[in-house]
Amino acid sequence: MLRPLQTGVANYQIMGDKEVTTCRSSGFTLIELMIVVALVAILAAVAYPSYVDSVRKSRRAEAISALEDVRLSQAKWRANNATYGTAANIGIANRPYYNLAVTTNTATAFTATATATGAQAGDAGCTILTINQTGPVGDSAHREKCWKR
Repeated sequence: MLRPLQTGVANYQIMGDKEVTTCRSSGFTLIELMIVVALVAILAAVAYPSYVDSVRKSRRAEAISALEDVRLSQAKWRANNATYGTAANIGIANRPYYNLAVTTNTATAFTATATATGAQAGDAGCTILTINQTGPVGDSAHREKCWKR
């Protein structure tokens, strides 16, 4: 007696004189599932740090842009006044991941800083960005790492 094979149902086959029952089931085995989970975990372990680094770089680029805006605002202020302006004079506002401040303002120079806050505070070596009337402040290694776009 032969019946058509159906998934998930006991099937009967005749082998010689004996009738043999075989059972086929559908789905994944636990081993197959664990292999997929392990592969996803490995991909996530590689991709997540890269993603976090990219997000930090984009936030840093926003802070650099804000500092360049401060520099332009200071140049405009200085063209009409005897000294460079304070933060209130030039109207700078903090950004979501950086606090902006004008730390020095004289007749000949100014210094502005962007200090990382919140999640951006983990940006090793680039938590404080400083600019003056001539451009970014810091040694060449700091400028190369933190100020490149």
